[in-house]
Amino acid sequence: MAATALPPSGDVPGSGGGTGDGDPGGAAAAKTCDARGMVEIHRMFRASFGEGPALVRGVAEADAAHADVVGDHLAMISTSLHAHHEFEDENLWHTLDDRAPACAGHVDRMKEQHAVMLVHLRELDAALPAWRASGRATDAAGVLAALDGINAALAVHLPDEEANIVPVMETVLTQKEVDAASEHGRKATPKGKTWQQLGAILAAQPDGGDEWQHEHLPAPVRWAWRFIGRRDYDANRAALTGAK
Repeated sequence: MAATALPPSGDVPGSGGGTGDGDPGGAAAAKTCDARGMVEIHRMFRASFGEGPALVRGVAEADAAHADVVGDHLAMISTSLHAHHEFEDENLWHTLDDRAPACAGHVDRMKEQHAVMLVHLRELDAALPAWRASGRATDAAGVLAALDGINAALAVHLPDEEANIVPVMETVLTQKEVDAASEHGRKATPKGKTWQQLGAILAAQPDGGDEWQHEHLPAPVRWAWRFIGRRDYDANRAALTGAK
């Protein structure tokens, strides 16, 4: 199922009393929260799924041990994206419908894009077990096809959401409501994958995650990342790429 971009529709609510016909009608509304975390987690999805095909192709024929490491990583990222979209589907869209009705066209488009993404994520989830067990190229074909679908869908969905949903969120949601999305994502992280997930988020940030750490992590967690977590993450990265 191909992901296709649809044209934007509707005003950004709270932009100064627009008429709904494309005229913003005044100055931008005051921000009620900071939703930059949406863009920050999107960077991780772009980077992690983007490198996925190369990681899969880097597994030698029938190297099931290496395939299992890569497959485990892809399963972690898939779980994260499932959780991210589940939170939006269950909590965000109806809230925007209620508080920002002029954004209805954008919200409907997000739902359609999520439906496309879910098809590809389920294809990935279904294809991973056989390849992880065999490491064979014949089993990798389904994994690669699913990743191609996911990456194509992300290329449409993420910039659209960042341009047309995040600014609306920042005018109608509370900080507590936005922070709930991050908490949902943390709770969905598979057991034993905290450092790998955190490392993927940090690595995807423009500065390697230094600013993100100081903004989002308390000092004890930054210390634990520096002396424990980073070592775990680096070891996993070496195993993913087959580095000696």
